[in-house]
Amino acid sequence: MVIGPNGEQMGTKKLQDALTIANFAGLDLVLMNAGAERPVAKIMDYNKYKYEKVKKQKEALKKQRESNKDMKEYQLSYKIDVGDFETRRRNAGSYLEKGHKIKVTMRFKGREMAHTDRGEEIMRNFAEALNEFSVIESEPKLEGRTMTMILAPKKEV
Repeated sequence: MVIGPNGEQMGTKKLQDALTIANFAGLDLVLMNAGAERPVAKIMDYNKYKYEKVKKQKEALKKQRESNKDMKEYQLSYKIDVGDFETRRRNAGSYLEKGHKIKVTMRFKGREMAHTDRGEEIMRNFAEALNEFSVIESEPKLEGRTMTMILAPKKEV
């Protein structure tokens, strides 16, 4: 079965006849479906076909990357200074604007476990500082010595 360069069906042809037609048109005879009862061949420019196929794959990969957003982790301390807090807030805000999620963690060491309430307060302040870009997906919760909270970007209306 031979398909012409414009997509028209040319019917069943012998291999030599199909090659002659392809050479006459200045194109290639490309086997599209070899496993069928009647193999399907198409007359086309093979290099152009390969180029467009690679281009479609790259475009599909790009769309897949866009839909697969990352999660960035920011670590805070319960005794964080104002400058460090603002730097992390700015960086997290730009990351949220791109549509990614933020995971905020705080690890308590030794006697710091007595100040988990202060840690939760800092996490809530962090979320409040980013409330124009994000919503709280999971509230701050303490698991062992680590407190975590997840912020998701706001849905655009």
